[in-house]
Amino acid sequence: MCLHTPPPRPTADAADRQAACVSTACPEQGWSLLCNGVLVFEDTGELLPNGRIVTPLRPLALTVGSAA
Repeated sequence: MCLHTPPPRPTADAADRQAACVSTACPEQGWSLLCNGVLVFEDTGELLPNGRIVTPLRPLALTVGSAA
């Protein structure tokens, strides 16, 4: 049961979809299922209920020095 207040919860297509409540969490595997059906991964990637994948927001690696 979703305890999101105020109702309604953000939809899976909304920009604020991660504001939905966690309905199931599996931290040892690195994912949480939100009450709007979005599967959120700890690397910030998402799997939407319609099968669309939202790629993780990873910072670019910085290179210290260069091999010349």
